[in-house]
Amino acid sequence: MDYNSSGQYNYNYPPAPPQPPGPPPSGEPNTNSKSITALVLGILAIAIPYIGFFIGIVAIIIAALSFKEIKITNEKGHGLSVAGMVCGIIGTVIYGLIFLFFIVVIIIAASSPDNFMNYSNF
Repeated sequence: MDYNSSGQYNYNYPPAPPQPPGPPPSGEPNTNSKSITALVLGILAIAIPYIGFFIGIVAIIIAALSFKEIKITNEKGHGLSVAGMVCGIIGTVIYGLIFLFFIVVIIIAASSPDNFMNYSNF
């Protein structure tokens, strides 16, 4: 038996097995989260009727912020930001034109003579 100088038993445990190496550090920069958000909101701006106008404006703003952030941090996601901004602009223009069309129709209908809406001539 193996005793140390103080008279206590000295336990000799086998050495621990070697641990596998962790994943190597990635040299690639991460994708910017604002660019992903801009892309998702840009797609929703096209897909969701009427609210898409406001979602498109938010997508344009977030895409612009992500451009600045990508320039500072050298992250990936420039293409996602461009796509988000383009989709946001398209959604904003489409629903903006629809709103404008409805406003013009309402103004024309409101300013037309009363005979236009009079159905007693039938």
